Amino acid sequence: MTTDELERNDPFELARRAAGYIAEQTGVEQHDIGLVLGSGWGGAAELIGEPVATVNAADIPGFSAPTVEGHVGTIRSVQIPDGRRALVLGARTHFYEGKGVRAVVHGVRTAAAAGVKTMVLTNGCGGLNEDWPPGTPVLISDHINLTATSPLEGATFVDLTDLYSQRIRSIAREVDPSLNEGVYAQFTGPHYETPAEVRMARTIGADLVGMSTVLEAIAARHAGMEVFGISLVTNAAAGISSAALSHQEVIAAGQEAGPRISRLLAGIINKL
Repeated sequence: MTTDELERNDPFELARRAAGYIAEQTGVEQHDIGLVLGSGWGGAAELIGEPVATVNAADIPGFSAPTVEGHVGTIRSVQIPDGRRALVLGARTHFYEGKGVRAVVHGVRTAAAAGVKTMVLTNGCGGLNEDWPPGTPVLISDHINLTATSPLEGATFVDLTDLYSQRIRSIAREVDPSLNEGVYAQFTGPHYETPAEVRMARTIGADLVGMSTVLEAIAARHAGMEVFGISLVTNAAAGISSAALSHQEVIAAGQEAGPRISRLLAGIINKL
């Protein structure tokens, strides 16, 4: 579906159509947990439970194939050992792709239309804390939206005071007591932040910087879902170290940490 078509369609009706298509293709009428797997987190889908079906994202109303290396182009239905169903969204649309905010949050809204009550959002990000080397998972406790936009349209007022679930963060620390938490700031991308922008982000309270998650989290809260966010520090943010930044560094850090953080996320999911 083109950007113009996405903008012309009612985003919630489009999400219902997408959820209907997923139910038809997977044979699963309702899912309980939704997951958006960012850079480094893809292996978790294999550990959460038994895959039931895989759907090509480009065939689902409102979705398109991913354009970013490290992201898969499928939507998977997974049966968790206790019988619940997880909807794993491997096709993430980023704000910098220019497809509009509706496209960015379409996956989250589709998950809500599919019955999902708990939304798990993951990402690879830059770290501002020198004590968090690449490969460190960090719980998201709050966010700063630096995109200058919102997925909410019109007079739609939503309280974000407790957006990132304290309940699930407590469960995560039961699985791994060493987990730290921090504030995630979303920039627009696709360029990396400058050292001055990173200093600004640190000054206003950010611990992590990246190009995803925040708009999805707002849409998930609007849909009434409980939200859990977790980042993988894939690199030190600009100016924190003298190393140059590259997407290949992000991919490499994700691959190295992948097995460990996938086990961590699967452990959290199975305790929800």
